[in-house]
Amino acid sequence: MLEIYINTLTKNYVNFSGRAGRKEFWYFVLINFVLSYALGVVGALVGFSLLGTIYSLGVLLPSIGIGFRRMQDVGKPGWFILIPIYNIILAIGESQPGDNEHGPQPQE
Repeated sequence: MLEIYINTLTKNYVNFSGRAGRKEFWYFVLINFVLSYALGVVGALVGFSLLGTIYSLGVLLPSIGIGFRRMQDVGKPGWFILIPIYNIILAIGESQPGDNEHGPQPQE
């Protein structure tokens, strides 16, 4: 799980092409949420409340990139991540089976 997160932050930092499966996307979201929350708590305890904000800004581009790739995996254009609620419904859904114009189906 942590390997997927680190891989997304390092190798796919600003990769907006290709596809991201449910496993890759949701592991990234989960770890990102936990780290943001933990850094927010630690920042509040030590009196540096910007700690969580700085982290969130640091992972902004990888978050957008993996969101784009997830939308492309379900067969929608990447900009669908901008549509509230609907993007979550799409992210929960299964991958488009087989290859599509964005590449081969990711391994789950």
